[in-house]
Amino acid sequence: MAATWSRGLLRPLLWLNLMMFAAVLGLAGWCLDKYIDRGAHQRLTGNMSTVYLLVFTLIAGAVGVCSVLAGLVHLRAWRGDSLAAAISSALVSWAITSLACGVACKHIQLGNRGKRLLSYLTLLHMGLMSSRCGVGYRSHCNAYGMMQQEMNRETEAMRRADAV
Repeated sequence: MAATWSRGLLRPLLWLNLMMFAAVLGLAGWCLDKYIDRGAHQRLTGNMSTVYLLVFTLIAGAVGVCSVLAGLVHLRAWRGDSLAAAISSALVSWAITSLACGVACKHIQLGNRGKRLLSYLTLLHMGLMSSRCGVGYRSHCNAYGMMQQEMNRETEAMRRADAV
């Protein structure tokens, strides 16, 4: 039952993640286009780190969309090998998104504006690392346990087939 619940919850979360990455791609692409043109919006001139921020954000958005697609493929297949591919692409996406967040922090610091925003970002990331609901959270129903159950079922099916 726990596997069915997590599988049913995975689809809306993946679609939400896909929409968020698509919004990031759209906004960063629009901003980079306006930054290259520089004629329409003088407020988008920014500081020296603006170009790097936009490029890292576009890369993070593209890799994030690819990781969501790998997650949707895993949702359809629901096997151990597709789980490994989805997790590895999600980790790469998370790493590149963290790099883009670091560049955003540098952008805020160089701009001498938004010190409160920088503190909010720091608090947000501290909350992600908490053991109650963040990355440190340990669940007894994890992917390794589900893969073990799948392997046990396959082994049992093979034993029954050999007995016949």
